[in-house]
Amino acid sequence: MAKKLIAYCGLVCSACDAYKATQKNDMAALGRVAKQWSQEYGYGDSLTAKDCICDGCTTNGRKIGHCNDCKIRACAAAMDIPNCAHCVDFDTCQTLDGFLVNVPDARTTLEAVRLTL
Repeated sequence: MAKKLIAYCGLVCSACDAYKATQKNDMAALGRVAKQWSQEYGYGDSLTAKDCICDGCTTNGRKIGHCNDCKIRACAAAMDIPNCAHCVDFDTCQTLDGFLVNVPDARTTLEAVRLTL
């Protein structure tokens, strides 16, 4: 079984369809992800399969475009921590909290990591 890859923000990269398709080099699956995300997130038809190629934001590999603009990623990478669960400001970070309010599964993931620290 593949290792669970957790993004800085608590998203589980290894469970993401874009990540899985990237790891399999499956451009058709990445095309389906692009179409789905375009509809779900209001991109029209602008996302392409290449836009969805991602090896996970915590890796040195390929990343989706949003990673370049993600304040959570920038902060955690600068702090050199595996993910936000390891941050001393976890409970008070407004940037992280603003994201987690919309993604409760990511909060659950990070809280589970915190229990192991």
